[in-house]
Amino acid sequence: METDKGVVLATERYGSAESWKYVSKDGVMERRRDGSEGHSGGNSVFGVFKSVFLPQGYPESVSDDYLQYQFWDTMQAFSSSLSGTLATQASLRGVGVGNQEATVAAATVTWLLKDGTGMLGRILFAWQKGSKLDSEAKKWRLFADVLNDIAMFMEILAPYFPACFTFIVCTAGIFKSIVGVAGGATRAALTVHQARRDNMADISAKDGSQETLVNLAGLLVSLILIPLVTDNPVLTLCLFFLFTVLHLFANYKAVRSVVMETFNEARLSIVLQQYLKDKRILSPPEANQREPVFFEMVCCLPPMQRKAACLHTWKVIFKPPVFLAGCVCVCLGPEASVSDEIRAMCQAVVLGNMLSSSNSREATGAAPKQQSEPLPLSMFNCLNVKNCKTSSFLFRRSLGNGAQESQADGCHFQSIT
Repeated sequence: METDKGVVLATERYGSAESWKYVSKDGVMERRRDGSEGHSGGNSVFGVFKSVFLPQGYPESVSDDYLQYQFWDTMQAFSSSLSGTLATQASLRGVGVGNQEATVAAATVTWLLKDGTGMLGRILFAWQKGSKLDSEAKKWRLFADVLNDIAMFMEILAPYFPACFTFIVCTAGIFKSIVGVAGGATRAALTVHQARRDNMADISAKDGSQETLVNLAGLLVSLILIPLVTDNPVLTLCLFFLFTVLHLFANYKAVRSVVMETFNEARLSIVLQQYLKDKRILSPPEANQREPVFFEMVCCLPPMQRKAACLHTWKVIFKPPVFLAGCVCVCLGPEASVSDEIRAMCQAVVLGNMLSSSNSREATGAAPKQQSEPLPLSMFNCLNVKNCKTSSFLFRRSLGNGAQESQADGCHFQSIT
């Protein structure tokens, strides 16, 4: 390609970054900024915005669901910032700000108790639930935001119950510490999902910039709201409920927009159930849309009495299978691969369906149904064709006494090391 300024040898561009041309003129090669599109990404307002708040190389360097998730995450952060302002004002009033009878020592003790109980809650929650935050990132993300709204609501009500003020704010502090652990950990898991070029640090940094901008906007709006809500509890509660509804709706839309390509227990179970139904493999978007994002009670399978005789017809790849009351239990050796784990759960889900349907027929007096064939190995090849990452399986693991365990929809997995 020849121009009046020389011959263009190559054009260099990385995602949303500036475009550069290598031009040869009079035997000398020069590197020039490309302005052929009418404006340079670095000189335009939009280009500056992208370079400041979006990861380098956007959109190629992030997942397809990045923009939609960040939009709803921004909405929820803005509404949460406004709700937090109302809660902070109530907490300060409760500890005695503006009250001549309140003492500095009493306010300090209350604040220290609140922070201390929050620290203990953070440690205990990370100890008990830390291993589950990777596999159930969507559920824990939504759970954290719901708990955060509950904590802020308690802080707003606390000044109206002075006898129980310390207890209420300490409880709210524990809830907020749980929110900090669950929210931070799940955000890290989502960052791993969004990074497509090993750019997790860049995505995390730009997410922090986006959150800072949103908090700054919330701060400016809060300066307008504070004079309106001071000494007006009715307006405070009305605005809080309005912001809470927006916050929860935005959070729900945010977690629903995430399309994970890795399997966890829920997504693999959904894919298997659909395959057993009509031999169709769901794509990652389809499986994610069916995945529940709220915690629910998991019912174990009925007791497996008088069912062991029919199990020899199933090719369970881990021998011998172990059965506990109400669970299909599979033991995995230390050399078991991710593919082995997925196949084990496939067989466990099939066995669970067979036993559950058999118990249902016994209860209704229906005739026994002919057993179907086990899942073919070609199913795993179909999963890869559907862009499902069968090399990554997010079991909920907890280490203890040299073993790794996981409870999966009535299926108990144990890896003995």
